[in-house]
Amino acid sequence: MVSPYSFRLPTGKGEGDVSKTLVKDELDEDLKDGGKILCRQCRQLITTTGERIEIQGAHQHTFFNPHGIVYEIGCFRSVIGCRYSGPPTNEFSWFAGYSWRISVCSKCLLHLGWLYLLDTEGSFSGLILNRIIEDIQRKS
Repeated sequence: MVSPYSFRLPTGKGEGDVSKTLVKDELDEDLKDGGKILCRQCRQLITTTGERIEIQGAHQHTFFNPHGIVYEIGCFRSVIGCRYSGPPTNEFSWFAGYSWRISVCSKCLLHLGWLYLLDTEGSFSGLILNRIIEDIQRKS
């Protein structure tokens, strides 16, 4: 039985898939303000540099989880290349008032960070900085 909280990969419909075309068009607009942010492992497009934001006064934060593992994360307004796992939880949240879900790369399933949710103020993603890379190629 599949858990209702597990992530699912989209079914492949080939390169001509309309949803991929719409996402590409939206990203072309976004890339005017910055470059692509990719999964370090598979090079899947995750977000753009234009989506960087500050939360609690900074874009970059360093935290540790209950097991003592240290993570350096960057905050992003939105991502397109992630899927989410598990129900939202408030346990050991690094941002007061926010619940979180695990974020994984939609292509290779590498754990990339967390989606943070706040009822009244929306959401943002905290991505593990050593698991993403910036594509330095720019549109001309």
